Amino acid sequence: MNQRLGPLAPEIILAIAAVAGLLTGSWLPRRRQWTVGLLAAAACVAALAVTAFTGAGERTLDFGTSYSVDAATDAVRVVVAASTAAVIMMSGDSMRAHVRETEFYVLLLLAALGTIVLAGASDLLLLFAGYLLASVPGYALAGFRKDAPGTEAALKYYLMGALFGVAMLTGVTLLYGAGRTTSYPVLPAALAAAPHGLAALGVIAVVAGLMFKSGSVPAQFWVPDVTDGTPAPVAAFLTTVPKIGGLVALFRLLAVAVPASAVNWPVLIAVLAAVTMSLGNLAAFFQDSVQRLLGYSTVSQAGYLLMAVAVAARSGIALRSLLFYLTAYAVTNLAAFAVVAELPRARAIADYRGLAARRPGLAAVLVVSLLGLVGTPPTGVFLGKLQVFTAAIDGGYGWLAAIAVINTVASLFYYLRWLVPAFQRLQPAASADVLAPAGRRAAAVAYACGAASLAIGIAAAPVLSLLTGRLGG
Repeated sequence: MNQRLGPLAPEIILAIAAVAGLLTGSWLPRRRQWTVGLLAAAACVAALAVTAFTGAGERTLDFGTSYSVDAATDAVRVVVAASTAAVIMMSGDSMRAHVRETEFYVLLLLAALGTIVLAGASDLLLLFAGYLLASVPGYALAGFRKDAPGTEAALKYYLMGALFGVAMLTGVTLLYGAGRTTSYPVLPAALAAAPHGLAALGVIAVVAGLMFKSGSVPAQFWVPDVTDGTPAPVAAFLTTVPKIGGLVALFRLLAVAVPASAVNWPVLIAVLAAVTMSLGNLAAFFQDSVQRLLGYSTVSQAGYLLMAVAVAARSGIALRSLLFYLTAYAVTNLAAFAVVAELPRARAIADYRGLAARRPGLAAVLVVSLLGLVGTPPTGVFLGKLQVFTAAIDGGYGWLAAIAVINTVASLFYYLRWLVPAFQRLQPAASADVLAPAGRRAAAVAYACGAASLAIGIAAAPVLSLLTGRLGG
């Protein structure tokens, strides 16, 4: 059995940093616990560096066939580590000298580690272990503020996670009973000879658990409440990082382990994609809370991303389009949440009135991020959507691409509802305190992520060439 630790260096770095941060924070005085945040950020940078250094290596299956180290895993490592570092920096001003500052950064590292494990898992048991490691720290992060909205958000998040976690574990059990194995490479032949009903029920139950991680129908109910009830940096993390791991894990499971001849999962995923994007957009139309609006926006984005999963076995560009879209979505979503984190008192859309006059830089980032989430050129999400739509048509789901185009046009309405007040004149009687900045770190993240969203769209060719070369397509 292959048990090399070298290919797992990024995961090991994050795990060691989490343990070291927890131990270090136990001995540091409260005013110096920012050191743990610096350690966590350094671990993310180190994981990025190691991935960049080893990313051109051969594809391997580690610990038998349990864990895949390939282009998809490397892409998730890069996006998750960079996103976590951005959230750490975004949280710097609000978390400084907090009584549980150390625990906050440790929870971020553990959730990031669980997300990477979830994406790289090539065995059903490791998939569930990654699900737990990505979920449990998230429950604590959701209720970290210990106020009424945060407590309600954490409770809903936990109950939904427990429900779909049990469903997922049931599905793992059923698939093991049907195929007598939990290894992805062995499952296709085993499931092809297994009773159809048993295999189908197991696949549906496991898919339900991964729908929870990606914030998709039918497990999307936690998203708006958690997004609205938690601080903006936590909401940014929970709506970005777990979604990356959940979608890549779903793609790997269905493309590698479940033959479409045994279970007709492409139709199931296509229907869920259509319902998810439509429900997310419709629910966002009349939201006044900016964080709740962004919460429903992430639900709709999950629907677009699921299109690539639906054609995983039908299109040769499905995985490339999914990875590119996830990268572009991550930086664009983080840019929007960074603006919200920089303006913590502006909770409603109307509070952003006059933003362009008072904070023109943040207004520019807001324009880039919100129009980017629509899919407006030259942002990265525009090319990501173009890639995903092309993959859907290439895979024979033109009707799904048509629904996605309609939803994209419709989504422009609620994003403009937020942008229009930002460029209106501030009323003389209005209080300017609502647009007071929280500090400089969240603003720096907003500018960096906004610039990255544009850069990915303008210089997409090298990124797509790299993905194509690594995927062998």
